[in-house]
Amino acid sequence: MNDTGSHGPPPGAMAGIVVADFSRVLAAPYATMLFGDLGADVIKVERPGSGDDTRHWGPPFTEDHEATYFLSVNRNKRSFTADMAAPADHGDLVELIRRADVLIENFRPGTMARHGLSYDHAAAINPRLVYCSITGFGSEEAAAALPGYDLLVQAVGGLMSVTGPGPGEPVKAGVALVDVLTGLHAAIGVLAALRARESTGRGQLVEVNLLSTLLSSMVNQSVGYTAGGAVPGILGNRHPSIAPYQLFPASDRQVVVAVGNDRQFTQLCAALGIPEAANDQRFATNQARVAHIDELDQTITAVTREQTADHWYRELSARGVPCGPVNDIAEAFAMANDLGLNARITVGADDDSVDLAANPISLSDTPVSYLRRPPRLGQHADEVRAWLQSPAAGPAAVEPPQYHSSNNNQPMGAHL
Repeated sequence: MNDTGSHGPPPGAMAGIVVADFSRVLAAPYATMLFGDLGADVIKVERPGSGDDTRHWGPPFTEDHEATYFLSVNRNKRSFTADMAAPADHGDLVELIRRADVLIENFRPGTMARHGLSYDHAAAINPRLVYCSITGFGSEEAAAALPGYDLLVQAVGGLMSVTGPGPGEPVKAGVALVDVLTGLHAAIGVLAALRARESTGRGQLVEVNLLSTLLSSMVNQSVGYTAGGAVPGILGNRHPSIAPYQLFPASDRQVVVAVGNDRQFTQLCAALGIPEAANDQRFATNQARVAHIDELDQTITAVTREQTADHWYRELSARGVPCGPVNDIAEAFAMANDLGLNARITVGADDDSVDLAANPISLSDTPVSYLRRPPRLGQHADEVRAWLQSPAAGPAAVEPPQYHSSNNNQPMGAHL
């Protein structure tokens, strides 16, 4: 373990990396927030007057009328207001590109080019720049005009065709899952390009789109089609290849049972008081259980409905059978806290703090940190502009405020 002494924690894994964040809404801001957590200096470029669209998306709002949607993906950033269409601001944006290591944008294809900020323009200004472009459907002409909204991609990308209570009842995921997955893939692409730059000295263009990300992330469902010709449908809470792997009714609420092998199924039957079911030829193997899922469902349901969800959670977990109640968000955070996961953090000064969800990455030598609460619109415009107009090409001379976090496992206090 590093001994940071009185000098604060060690620098983050991405310390010294400057990110020009030309993004808004969710996919790209999620990626840039991860970079900020890892120590990068993220400068969020926002429209004067209105800023990121999600600053206005609510409810819910905090007591200070900040949209919690915006707060969820914008910590560890500095807000710099500039109008890409305004000649007066163009020089600052060009200088930001010149000094940045990474640029991320998620406008419709062609938008950055119209303002002289495309990859070709940027690479001419800064050949070492890693330029990441996130789109809904790619940059080819046939896709350029399509709006990249998560709900739309969940529908046209097939996710809703396998999600819902039953056949003919498609349902979207309860969070913008495709945006989050795309942000993660963008982050991986940027990190790979930065690693390649160490060898070549050159940056490159990283392109990620929502539709391709979803098709890749549907893993077994996608390859069931590409390699096996299977077009899956909605199975509700059942799994197409594993059984029992679904919800069952308890006496008070529903409980998930996720049996992944025959040994676990034997333990499940023993806990339910029906050990003979493990030897029933209809249920003896996973393939047989999938083929006779309706009979299996009836057999298990007849028992699970007699006890509470917490009873089955205790009994089955003790036997190594994956099981758990369907928690709401509050219960999920409580469970994480009970497990010592520190999933909830407080970021900001004592009189200006906000509670957020923690970064799930744990690094032993260069831990994530939470130095900045999500910024107010244009909060850092003056200091960023002063840096851009200074002769120095390194990190900004103005150090960020020394914020703290309630997550005791993550060191606070180092500057970006």
